[in-house]
Amino acid sequence: MISFYDLLRFTFQTLRAEKFRSFLTILGIVIGIASAILLTSIGEGTRQYILSEFTQFGSNLLQVTPGVSKTSGPAGIFGGTTNPLKIDDAVALERVPGIEKVVPAIFGTAEVRSKEHGRNVFIYGVTSDASDVWKFEVRQGSFLPKGDPNNGGLLCVLGPNLKHELFGDKNALGEHVRIGGERFTVIGVMAPKGYVLGFDIDDAAYIPVSRGLNLFNRDELMEIDILFSSAGMEKQIKESIRKFLVARHRGEEDFTIVTQTEMLTTMDKIITIINYAVGGIAAISLLVGAIGILTMIWISVNERTREIGLAKALGAKKRQILLIFLAEASILSTIGGVIGVCVAYLISFAIHIALPKVPLSTPIEFVIIAIAVSFGVGILSGILPARRAAFLDPVEALSAE
Repeated sequence: MISFYDLLRFTFQTLRAEKFRSFLTILGIVIGIASAILLTSIGEGTRQYILSEFTQFGSNLLQVTPGVSKTSGPAGIFGGTTNPLKIDDAVALERVPGIEKVVPAIFGTAEVRSKEHGRNVFIYGVTSDASDVWKFEVRQGSFLPKGDPNNGGLLCVLGPNLKHELFGDKNALGEHVRIGGERFTVIGVMAPKGYVLGFDIDDAAYIPVSRGLNLFNRDELMEIDILFSSAGMEKQIKESIRKFLVARHRGEEDFTIVTQTEMLTTMDKIITIINYAVGGIAAISLLVGAIGILTMIWISVNERTREIGLAKALGAKKRQILLIFLAEASILSTIGGVIGVCVAYLISFAIHIALPKVPLSTPIEFVIIAIAVSFGVGILSGILPARRAAFLDPVEALSAE
């Protein structure tokens, strides 16, 4: 009787003999696994990127935006009927129990110009608490002073990149810049922060919120950011804010309150949907690879009918014949899976070198799942032709042309 070792050796010899056919079959699995890992790595990287970006602002945050939104995101982003939020609303919210700090905000682009240089940058109209609520640090000077938010002075704080472009290495404190035709005094320079949610915080200027409203010719805020005291009180604080603002707005709930947790949940749902779509694309690629394996093993059975008959005549059992072809299928697909993982890592590395800002993350469980899936695809693809080979009649097989 033929030993299992001999049958396994026979399997590898067959794969080596059909190098080109084996290569094409493996290629289908490589493409499927590599695309699956690469695309899910981008999705996971994006998830981690968004989480890290939101946590840069600290925790225990709420955002109030004008208008009613039917989604769990801010109305200003996801749509809704806009209604005004005033600076006085923000000031009044400081009286709500559990709220530590409130930042009324408006933002947009405008030209900032020194004597020699100037260009359009992002302008944030905020109050003195913005640096604490948003976790920004001041490197030189101070942030905007406390005072009546409805009557802010002509003062500004510059991001480090903007300061360097306008004043070079010179001390900018006490210097003047023109923003929207008005002359502002520089009282501070922020510490480097980098990009946050796609915005270059280092290339921006901060002015009092009332000056921001004048600059952008508006009388309503774009948002109110709120820092509250206890993480366990998020829902209660949100409800307290809702009731308070409804009372101020004469019974109208013409605003949207979004917690930091809700923002992350919304983003996570979006990324999950994208990952499912990506998984569908990868599944199609793997299906093509599986059909390739099935076709190759089926052709192999047809070409080796006499060999199968001879092996059975010499004592090979159905189980051993079955294992030969299942081994061929699983080895092909597993090799394809391993190569696919390597290809995905190489492409990820190349993307990281060429585009370092593209978020990529490949957890080890992705790799394990990918190889396990490729092995399973091989087994499932090989069952039908393997069973056909195992149940061949040895007499008919030996007499086959």
